[in-house]
Amino acid sequence: MYKGILFIAALAAFSFATPYSHPNNPSTMKMNAGIITADIEATKAFYQEHLNFGVSFQNDFYLLLHTPNQQAQLSFLLPNHPTQQPLFQPAFQGQGVYLTIEVEDVDAVYQKMKQEGVDIKIDIRDEPWGDRHFAIEDPNGIGIDIVTYTKPD
Repeated sequence: MYKGILFIAALAAFSFATPYSHPNNPSTMKMNAGIITADIEATKAFYQEHLNFGVSFQNDFYLLLHTPNQQAQLSFLLPNHPTQQPLFQPAFQGQGVYLTIEVEDVDAVYQKMKQEGVDIKIDIRDEPWGDRHFAIEDPNGIGIDIVTYTKPD
């Protein structure tokens, strides 16, 4: 069904490897979702330690992370930074955004998270539409749905 990592939210979707080239060809579109947060270091540690993300780029006000397979990216920006226009200054308020991360073996990831002491917000479960998943929350209050897709009932 879905491949890789999907960011399903009102903001945007994760970045994909193919660059944008023409407005009539959406298969070549590239997008990077960004979250404005004051806690970049805790966010970096969380995504690195628990989800194996790597750092693509970081400076004093911006962090760009990538998935382990480097097919997708997610960025974080300090609020009210003088280099940014007003549109990109207010901090994320902790509501209305979630991430979906598709993995090959959700049960193994679930066990790893439990062993690491990650607070499981929704226990592992099967859904009639074909998801086997559980959910955690990042330091910014963003819900992360970790899923393996199966055939619906």
